[in-house]
Amino acid sequence: MCLIYLLKFQFGVKYRVMTFDELNLSKEVLQGIRATGFTTLTAVQEAALPIALLGKDVAAQAQTGTGKTAAFLITLFNRIKPMPEAMPGRAPRALIIAPTRELAVQILEDAKTLGQFTGLSCLAVYGGVDYQKQKEGLEAGVDILIGTPGRLIDYFKQKVFSLKYLEAMIIDEADRMFDMGFIADIRYMLRRMPPFDQRQSMLFSATLSFRVMELAYEHMNNPQKIDITPEHMTVDRIEQALFHVGRNEKFSLLLGILLKEQVKRGMLFVNTKREAERVVDRLNRNGFPADVISGDIQQTKRLRILTDFKEGKLPILVATDVASRGLHVDGVTHVFNYDLPQDAEDYVHRIGRTARAGASGKAYSFADETYVFSLEEIEKYIGNKIPVTWPDEDMFVKERRRTQEERRADEEKERLRRQDYAEKMARRGGGGGRGGSGGDGRGPRGPRPEGGRLPRPADRPRPAAQPKPAANPIPSVNPDSPESAEAKKKRRRPRKKKPAGAPQAEKPE
Repeated sequence: MCLIYLLKFQFGVKYRVMTFDELNLSKEVLQGIRATGFTTLTAVQEAALPIALLGKDVAAQAQTGTGKTAAFLITLFNRIKPMPEAMPGRAPRALIIAPTRELAVQILEDAKTLGQFTGLSCLAVYGGVDYQKQKEGLEAGVDILIGTPGRLIDYFKQKVFSLKYLEAMIIDEADRMFDMGFIADIRYMLRRMPPFDQRQSMLFSATLSFRVMELAYEHMNNPQKIDITPEHMTVDRIEQALFHVGRNEKFSLLLGILLKEQVKRGMLFVNTKREAERVVDRLNRNGFPADVISGDIQQTKRLRILTDFKEGKLPILVATDVASRGLHVDGVTHVFNYDLPQDAEDYVHRIGRTARAGASGKAYSFADETYVFSLEEIEKYIGNKIPVTWPDEDMFVKERRRTQEERRADEEKERLRRQDYAEKMARRGGGGGRGGSGGDGRGPRGPRPEGGRLPRPADRPRPAAQPKPAANPIPSVNPDSPESAEAKKKRRRPRKKKPAGAPQAEKPE
């Protein structure tokens, strides 16, 4: 199989594309594949499935959006057979570990479609929502468990589920686990699973670094490493363009591209949450409906925004790098790197949100004076130069500025937001001020007066002057008493002795 891919990708030798009917799959799995509309295998599926279906361990590297999720789900559904009753001790039979909530949700959706005829139950657990509901689902028993490391370990330590009877384990986006600091959690769970020769393990990622392969060789049973087009990190069907533009001109150029391209579904990436909120506000003000997802947005709101984006109700999604991995949205035609990523690998994952499932797409990157220093590392990582496009003057569209009424409305909105935050901190019982933790949430100052602000220093009443105590009061005792002489001796400071040979200071005449 690997020889076939070498001939195909390196030398251009053509061969017949394999179909799912040629694999030794169960009838129920084939029904699920037909329900999804899949007919032929992608490159990573052709390379990984024949090995994984034999029960061998696999560590696969492939470009994002090439069908890695379907590859390991098909393997699981074909391997695990329904049992007449649940496993003892509320033990799942397969575990899939994902780095982000969005990726866990996406894997669950794909699993429900591909495995709808197998009779196997699937459940996803992740932070931010439905803690008790997810716990009850685990206690009821599940065949395939999907989750993020933090929530999985939380339930495991509470003995909500057991890893004793695990038959298969999947780590998706393994390199992202290292980047997000999850590797200690992954090792914690791997050490509590059955031995590596008693379970099947699969590791999938867009990049397989040395540290990832070290993890694979440590906790997997001689995994077969699969590299699909390792010399080209980006998909050829993505049309890339780089604009060298000043920071104060980026948004005007973005408006011009949006108007010219008539973008129906696009993703725009920035490096900070503050910049994301600012760009969303400016896009909405200029007639382009947009919303933002970032790491600190409530999970229910994030899911609602993603649903609107997938259904076409929201044409533009602005996101930080939390969304560059694991989001499988069909029909994304444009990706904008409004800020160049500071990590070269994030560039590959960002532009991989388009040109999925055989489609084509466009990726536009803006290199301003702040983030242009990341360009050299990005081009070195992807192995080629990003084509530079010099915009014409007519591509810059004048931005609609806020009117005075809109500015006042925004200021009032910000004031109410701060007031709501102060009231919420007061209800929690402290932590609202720097000076202490008073029960009203405002520290030692007390609650805010009506109107939402504290009085100015000039308006505050001055406290009454208090008489100053005498400095270093000396008790009145008899100077001839032995106690007085002893006290004087203790108060006397010892003189510092000068080193021998030091010049003596001359006394004034």
